[in-house]
Amino acid sequence: MNAGVVPALLGSQPRILVIRRDNIGDLVCTTPALSLLRRRYPQAYIAALVNSYNAPVLSGNPDLNEVFAYVKGKHVDPGGTRFAAWMGKLRLIRAIRKRRFDVAFVAATVPTAGWIRLARLSGARYVLAAVPADGAVPRGVNLPVRRGGDFERRHMVEQIALLLAPLGIDEAPPGLTVCPDGSATARVVGALRGIRIAPGRLRIGVHISARKPRQRWSAERFASLMVSLHAATQCGFALFWAPGPANDPRHPGDDEKAAAIVGACKGLPLLPVPTHTLDQLIAGLAAVDALVCSDGGAMHLAAALGKPIVCFFGNSDPGTWRPWGVPHRVLQPASGDVSDVTVEQAREAALELFLPRG
Repeated sequence: MNAGVVPALLGSQPRILVIRRDNIGDLVCTTPALSLLRRRYPQAYIAALVNSYNAPVLSGNPDLNEVFAYVKGKHVDPGGTRFAAWMGKLRLIRAIRKRRFDVAFVAATVPTAGWIRLARLSGARYVLAAVPADGAVPRGVNLPVRRGGDFERRHMVEQIALLLAPLGIDEAPPGLTVCPDGSATARVVGALRGIRIAPGRLRIGVHISARKPRQRWSAERFASLMVSLHAATQCGFALFWAPGPANDPRHPGDDEKAAAIVGACKGLPLLPVPTHTLDQLIAGLAAVDALVCSDGGAMHLAAALGKPIVCFFGNSDPGTWRPWGVPHRVLQPASGDVSDVTVEQAREAALELFLPRG
């Protein structure tokens, strides 16, 4: 269908459902597409369908009218059941169908059959989704976008924005959007004041958790970096991590790793911030001036909050996943394993980025 036909059929007040049901960073990288949709259709009714784990990313998002969130089976809380989660998802789909959406936009570059099925179940007139450069178009997708040319060599933010072409959108994507809770951020800022960081000195966030083993840096190296940076700059630190024991089968945590770092950094102005919820992580990141972390959700959240970032990359592609729209330094060893990044490399990158010489 011609790219100019669909906008004419939709009119000025279309009802658009954006589906992004995977990881935190993926959803953050979708927020520029939400902004583009709102710019193109300022009077539209725009909603998002996400999962309960990543939904706080969209809290307060000014480009959305509504957020639908369902519980994935692997995210069922203790005492809950997969059946109850499935029934909740069914009720959600019924509520979505009542909204009578014009477009269901599958905001994934390689959507699975499950993504396409959700879009079809929404009852939308048009299903917009990426499809392979050649071959059959999945059943139900009537606004396909072929992944041809240099599509997959672009940043994820750009890839998602390119999918909006059938809706008459061809602008370059803007920055990421995340809206922290002001009172929660103020509490972290107040706690940072309590650790007696010298006036005018940086508050550096250090996020130590990473989902993939090859993205993890050791407690010893994090501690050595913090000691070295404090000696050079008199900065203070907020230490972020996913709480819980490392052997938790549902959500492995980094309590032991955090304790080792705190123990090795005695005497430094250091605020431990275990982030039990995504809201807490967003508020904490909003309270610091810069971040050191591995590639992952925290990195993209910090980019959305405008923070300069020193980031460790293992075997993921910085061309696709680097921080979007903020100053950053990528440290990626040839081995594709973050454990091979040295303390000296991280120190020099942080000093260069956080304290640029005039």
